[in-house]
Amino acid sequence: MTQKNIKNEMKIFSGTANIPLAQKIAKYLGLSLGDVAISRFCDGEISVKYNENIRGIDVFIIQPTIPPSDNLIELLLLIDAARRASAKRITAVIPYFGYARQDRKDQPRVALSAKLMANLISTAGTDRILTMDLHSPSIQGFFDIPFDHLYSLPIFVDYIIKRKNEIPVVVAPDIGSSKRARSYANRINSDLAVVDKKRFGPNKIEAVTLIGEVKDRDVVLVDDIIDTAGTICCAADLLKKSGAKDIFSVCTHSILSNNAIDKIEKSALLKVITCDTILQIQEKKSKKIEVLTSAKLFSEAIQRIHNEESISSLFN
Repeated sequence: MTQKNIKNEMKIFSGTANIPLAQKIAKYLGLSLGDVAISRFCDGEISVKYNENIRGIDVFIIQPTIPPSDNLIELLLLIDAARRASAKRITAVIPYFGYARQDRKDQPRVALSAKLMANLISTAGTDRILTMDLHSPSIQGFFDIPFDHLYSLPIFVDYIIKRKNEIPVVVAPDIGSSKRARSYANRINSDLAVVDKKRFGPNKIEAVTLIGEVKDRDVVLVDDIIDTAGTICCAADLLKKSGAKDIFSVCTHSILSNNAIDKIEKSALLKVITCDTILQIQEKKSKKIEVLTSAKLFSEAIQRIHNEESISSLFN
């Protein structure tokens, strides 16, 4: 009897948090999404079952962990089921790594949610992590398994360069984003400015001072997350008062909580360019928001992981 050689076979599976992105990734790889059943009991408890053999297979599970926490539980169950089904290797592909903003103990008696997420995902049986633009790169140190960190910079830089207008000034909307913004400025050979911001609590900010010159210049604001849009809109309004012309924003993960869309619509922002790491529901769409796909970058990274090739060379 001839035995099927599955040594180099891989399969792509998806949770329910962002199926369109998973389908695009699979398409780039020339594959179809694997068959997995995700259902619920009457009380809401999640049930997961793989409907095909994955013994000895290189398995990639695509699931952003955007709240609610059901998305995280779903990922953990998918990992556990794959481990119990004897998958050769399990890579958790997490386009948006949720619960990452609490990554240090900066106050007494607070939880370190990022570390807890690392413990849960590792304990479930994950062999490797693939994600994009962590809120804090230091979170990689919370894991004791291989961790591949992608950057959306190539996606957005291509967009910026293709614009026919002048090269914009790159602006960090707060001090914490300055390193990321500098990477963009270096890549497009542009000037850098920073908005000095005071924060009075979660999602409560006040833009104070602009460090740099933007008068009569196009501007691109660079950040990793837009949640309530308070930071980015406040920075945009300050830039407009400082004499900036067209103001764009590039941001990897658009959560768009509460009245974020209304803030963006009323702000000085001409356009917000974001990635599809988080599924945008119809109610959160705006003419000012343009979504670029991260599928090609993820698919190239997945192929390189499967082939045991370098990931970092994608960004050279």
